[in-house]
Amino acid sequence: MAEKMSSLRNFFFYEFLFALTFWNLSSLSVEHELFMSVSNNFPGDGSGKEVESLPLLRTNNRQSKASFDWVVIENTTESLSLSEITNNNVKNLVALLSNFRQGSRLHNLTLTNVSVDWSALIDVFQAVWHSSVEYFNLNSVTQLLDVTAYNFNYSGTSMKALTVKKVLITDLYFVQDDLYKIFADMNIAALTITESEMIHMLCPSSNSPFRYLNFLKNDLTDLLFQSCNKLTQLETLILQKNKFESLSKVSFMTSHMKLLKYLDMSSNLLSYDAPDVQCRWAESLSELDLSSNRLTDAVFECLPVNVQKLDLQNNQITSVPKGMAELKSLRELNLASNRLADLPGCGGFTSLEFLNVEMNLILTPSADFFQSCPRVRELQGGHNPFKCSCELQDFVQLERRSGGKLFGWPGAYVCEYPEELRGRRLEDFHLAELACNTTLLLVTALLLTLVLVAVVAFLCIYLDVPWYVRMTWQWTQTKRRAWHNQPEEPEGVLQFHAFISYSERDALWVKNELMPNLEKGEGCVQLCQHERNFIPGKSIVENIINCIEKSYKSIFVLSPNFVQSEWCHYELYFAHHKLFSETSNSLILILLEPIPPYVIPARYHKLKALMAKRTYLEWPKERSKRALFWANLRAAININLPVADGKRCGETD
Repeated sequence: MAEKMSSLRNFFFYEFLFALTFWNLSSLSVEHELFMSVSNNFPGDGSGKEVESLPLLRTNNRQSKASFDWVVIENTTESLSLSEITNNNVKNLVALLSNFRQGSRLHNLTLTNVSVDWSALIDVFQAVWHSSVEYFNLNSVTQLLDVTAYNFNYSGTSMKALTVKKVLITDLYFVQDDLYKIFADMNIAALTITESEMIHMLCPSSNSPFRYLNFLKNDLTDLLFQSCNKLTQLETLILQKNKFESLSKVSFMTSHMKLLKYLDMSSNLLSYDAPDVQCRWAESLSELDLSSNRLTDAVFECLPVNVQKLDLQNNQITSVPKGMAELKSLRELNLASNRLADLPGCGGFTSLEFLNVEMNLILTPSADFFQSCPRVRELQGGHNPFKCSCELQDFVQLERRSGGKLFGWPGAYVCEYPEELRGRRLEDFHLAELACNTTLLLVTALLLTLVLVAVVAFLCIYLDVPWYVRMTWQWTQTKRRAWHNQPEEPEGVLQFHAFISYSERDALWVKNELMPNLEKGEGCVQLCQHERNFIPGKSIVENIINCIEKSYKSIFVLSPNFVQSEWCHYELYFAHHKLFSETSNSLILILLEPIPPYVIPARYHKLKALMAKRTYLEWPKERSKRALFWANLRAAININLPVADGKRCGETD
């Protein structure tokens, strides 16, 4: 029964509060909504957590005037957001805040679109400083005039964090220190001043309780906090998007910040081109963001030795130099969007666990990376212009054995070179083992070379290739000499019906049968026979070539004796050469005696080919068939040759 009565009293009490809310009117404009919430986060600390609020009062008209009973609001709200603060309603705001003494429920105050002069702003600050407000946010402060020195009373405050965003000072002539001193000596844990074109900040006059400073997007330079030893409690310092240029001066700036853990220097103009100037960082610094600057390879000589998380994204780094200062505590390294040509080694990063090298110039990453970096648990290496080659295939195989340590695999890993493979995923790229294994390739090439040499040697021996080379050389030399020397007779004029090639062992048959029957029979047949027609003084080879070229036909008397004669082989070779060079049918084969195939040497492969595909005349044993033999032979060599006056058939000069 008592609980029911208590609930009933609370119901009527809050109904009474809402009634009082609309009762009184003043000139203070409330921005659409009065709400209650609880938040213990520093404004602007990067946590990304928004305040959860419970609506208590809404106004449909932005210009409507809402008056508050100070006692009622003090007991029903923890967060308050007001807009359109001007010099006209600052007194009402100060009067309102004076009711929220320490211990009241109002902890979060946000003022938006503040257009006041310096003295009015200081009055608001002073009122907030002695109220229950812990987190104070100022957005879009404009028309800040008449900046002068002010003896600010920082004592007895509940303030923990101040956030000031987009401050526009319209006063052209004032003492800068009068403005900065107010903020530098604030006895709060967190201070944020962003997007305000601030060019400097004073060092606090005494040991400061600042643990969090955020000066994002201002115009601060290397002069900030130089030789400042009052920020002994500072843990987080954000100087992103300013105008710092010297990395060594930044390091000296932190050297007196004994508790500094996180430093954000991204999106500045930092460089380090003087290796002779040593850097001196805060020993406590464990997380450093140097992304989007102008840093080169030399930056690795100017880094805090105890850093654990390092961001060097979007700089001008081409490699990680060997022999640099060791960063034994480094666990995370971001080198994305630089100019790296290969993966860095872990010689100086013995504790490295995460590495980001995306969007660099890596063509073929080293396959031994995971061996040199055994503690790396994740590698972000995608979006590089990979060259699909054997070296890259080794890296892909290593990834498969590493258990999925490549972040973004396989979508972010695509071939860029060569052109025909552009766009193919690395997981779909394969080359034969022979193409990538140098040892196997050399062994295979050596074996093939040995086989080729063996085959060539066998063919040379079996087909007597050196002999044919020698004969070709002699024929070429003879033709060259004939071309240089003026011939006695017109070139191309035939002098003989036939050149006779035979073995000396068959000379009796040639002289007693062949020559008499052709030269003394019907017609005038002129035969070229070496004993009577070779010209003294010329080489045998040259005489053979000349006789063959001056003869209409070449008669070869074949027998087992023929294939055993070296000179017969010469004559057959040159006659066969003429056959192919003139595309004529100039060979006449007479088989005097049967020749068994096994008797023919290997070098006589042309003779075998000729006997296999050309018709030859066989010397008949029966006398009755010899008349036909001679008739056929005469018909084969029948041609009209010019005959000199007074010469008989068969006569020579």
